[in-house]
Amino acid sequence: MTDFFSYDKETLLKHARFPLTILETEQMVFKSIADDMIRTIEENNKKQETTVCIVPVGPVGQYPFFVEAVNKEQVSLKNTYFINMDEYLDDEDEYLPTNHRLSFRGFMTREVYQKIDPALVMDESHRIFPDPKHPQAVDTLITELGKIDVCYGGIGINGHLAFNEPEDVSIEDFASRSTRVLAISKETRTINSVGDLNGAIQAMPKRCVTIGMNQILSSRRIVLGCFRTWHRAVIRQALCQDPNAMFPSTLLQNHGNASLLVPATVAEPAYTKMIL
Repeated sequence: MTDFFSYDKETLLKHARFPLTILETEQMVFKSIADDMIRTIEENNKKQETTVCIVPVGPVGQYPFFVEAVNKEQVSLKNTYFINMDEYLDDEDEYLPTNHRLSFRGFMTREVYQKIDPALVMDESHRIFPDPKHPQAVDTLITELGKIDVCYGGIGINGHLAFNEPEDVSIEDFASRSTRVLAISKETRTINSVGDLNGAIQAMPKRCVTIGMNQILSSRRIVLGCFRTWHRAVIRQALCQDPNAMFPSTLLQNHGNASLLVPATVAEPAYTKMIL
């Protein structure tokens, strides 16, 4: 067992292999991500350029700040694409209905798009989800758009980004994975059931469609936020463990422009080696 799980804040910052920012509270983390989203869009709008962002439903705390800023500052999203990174599927690999409490598509409609001034919100054709029937369509669209400005997201319990679950393959093979349908790991279903369904593991979907590691890693920037107490261990692996496909977020060490934001509670050690 390596020592990084017991690193204190200062030691973690010293050994982090890509930039880590520690903020006082989780609300400051969400506000910082929202501010980055707004700044990215405004900069591209000034240059009359399209903005292309990969966005998550988890974390979601940035969206109230984002919606408020868009409406208050009258930020046009007309030339912006939001490409959601993943979505749950049923056992037949169909989308969950949008009124299902776990539907990411439903969440984005209710909590983001419908709360933005209609004169500012992007057209529905710019609100993209990977399609389980045609997963390659997202990859083709990204190629046509010519870029991904920023990928926003979090890190799962086993290090996954989007739903790119760990695989016992080479880094190169894993980094080339494209958008696809796959099974969700037991670890992911378990921890997500705690946060979303009060521990009802049996009710958690077993399947998903996810944007690929290739698309995530091709983003010009990657900005992640982690805020749960169990992220104490997760971020230490992502930041300090040697890159490997069995903990996908370690691949960010090779990206060159990835960053991680956490509140002070997550910067605390996962555990201490000695009981005092």
